[in-house]
Amino acid sequence: MKSLIVSLWLTLSTIPIAWGQSSLHVLIQDAETGKPLIGATALLNPGRIGAAADTSGRLVLAVPTAGRYALTCSFVGYQSQTDSLTLPDQDSLVVQLRQAEGEELEEVVVSSTRSNRSIDDIPTRIEAITGEELAEKANMRPGDIRMQLNESTGIQVQQTSPVSANANIRIQGLDGRYTQILQDGLPLYSGFAAGLSILQIPPLNLRQVEVIKGSASTLYGGGAIAGLVNLITKRPTEKRELSFMANGTTAGASI
Repeated sequence: MKSLIVSLWLTLSTIPIAWGQSSLHVLIQDAETGKPLIGATALLNPGRIGAAADTSGRLVLAVPTAGRYALTCSFVGYQSQTDSLTLPDQDSLVVQLRQAEGEELEEVVVSSTRSNRSIDDIPTRIEAITGEELAEKANMRPGDIRMQLNESTGIQVQQTSPVSANANIRIQGLDGRYTQILQDGLPLYSGFAAGLSILQIPPLNLRQVEVIKGSASTLYGGGAIAGLVNLITKRPTEKRELSFMANGTTAGASI
């Protein structure tokens, strides 16, 4: 009688150990093409036991004990599917997922070259105001540099203070603090252009104005998220240059 009780106890004690080594084999495929979904995930509840499918769309989940489980399979761009199964009656399962409607991801194209290039050498589209156009605008308002930029496409000069004539240069609709102002390639106002008077820059001393519309923060810092304006001054020459300018009004007054 004692040997029978010991044998029965040993038999019952081996059942949990055997189930601890059992597994559920899952194959995840595309419902239309039948192709394996590489990287698809499966989650077994209760217990939250999960795994990802390999290159053949297969994965193995360890089953702790016998009973009813819910298996949820999911993949990017596909509808998640939950199946109910009873173990140990079923040790393998084929899951076919359908593509989700209206959730198609946009195509992303990544291109690269095998040549080593520095960011400084990559060409950037630069618009320049030079020559007669610069002189014509300087004649209109010789003391106001806003005339140089206000008529350019994509640039808006917004006056922030009517008393001090402070203004912001907005490129592509972004706030003025995202526009970097340079003079001969060096940042003005410690790299902060928002709310500062740009009338301090004499337009008569300019040789050309270069404008970059678009993010240039990689080369010029965080202040050039919207773009930048580079004011290039005239180069000194051996010959002295004398300029004379007179403005008049219809009222007969002269300046």
